[in-house]
Amino acid sequence: MAGTPNSSAPAVKPKRKRVLSGVLAALLMIVAVLGTIARALPADLQSLPYVPVVVSLTPWFVPLAVVALLLALFSNRWFVALIALVCVAAQVWWQAPFFHSQAALSQDAVTAVGQAHAVTGDHYARVMTLNVFKGQANPQAVVDLVRDERVEVLALQETTDAFVKQLEADGIGDYLPYSQVSSSDGVYGNGLWSAVALDDPVDDEVHSSASFMPAGTVDMGGVQVRFISVHTTSPQPGYWSQWNRALNELSLMQQKTGTAYVMMGDFNATYDHAAFRGILGSRFSDATRQAGHGLVFTWPANHTGVPAFAGIDHILIDQGMVAGQVQSKHVAGSDHAALLATLQVA
Repeated sequence: MAGTPNSSAPAVKPKRKRVLSGVLAALLMIVAVLGTIARALPADLQSLPYVPVVVSLTPWFVPLAVVALLLALFSNRWFVALIALVCVAAQVWWQAPFFHSQAALSQDAVTAVGQAHAVTGDHYARVMTLNVFKGQANPQAVVDLVRDERVEVLALQETTDAFVKQLEADGIGDYLPYSQVSSSDGVYGNGLWSAVALDDPVDDEVHSSASFMPAGTVDMGGVQVRFISVHTTSPQPGYWSQWNRALNELSLMQQKTGTAYVMMGDFNATYDHAAFRGILGSRFSDATRQAGHGLVFTWPANHTGVPAFAGIDHILIDQGMVAGQVQSKHVAGSDHAALLATLQVA
């Protein structure tokens, strides 16, 4: 009959929304599945081209999977919802330990590093690592951060002679007068700075194919702790296998018994990379994960409006140590944020 309203018209838009929601849910689910599979791969397969980059984004597949799940439920796509739920569960299983402290610093440790000036000779130390981006980081900003955070041991990567010279001119020696800096190519180096003498300093403790990784032993209240400044190969086109090799070389540190180690630096890998977890084995712990303060991202840190989204800088501690007060700090000029932690030795 002419002029009679179409009673089915109002249902068209909701139906279209459900269809579009279902399509989007399926697409996001596929991305989440690929990210979850990449994280679950063994180390050798994770070193295939571009897979390391995908794995470094693992935490960000969680919100994708959650959105996919919600859209799938809205559109009645039950199979898609089930797969998305599996992805969410797997990702939560992997990331949840970063939000639960495995060991707590003692009140003595918190008090010791909270003094107006660094206190040496005890079992506690504030430590820091930073990739200075081929010497482009602001040396004065590094010195100021060392002073403000009362850092007792500092590890730097990608230093240059000019950077180290300016660092000294800006007063790093007033806080950390002892140092060991080395370079495998004569251009970019890695270094350690300490508030107390570095015993048995060497240019390269690891004998890695990536770079010289200097080390020195620090007396922490009668406990001898050997610190290493770490810098591995970056996972880039043409260097995938070298990246994996450098991480495997670091895993050999598990065999160096009789010495307590702390490895600090730019590992160019996140906890989600199997090769990085291979470095830890059953001996070492990642300070960020042990502290349980949440995920701490350190790269990239030099893009305006783009927050750091990958935690590739680490402080690894040996058995018998506790880490806490882990945080990142922006340093002008660097593409990495500094990573700081408080360490306590038994």
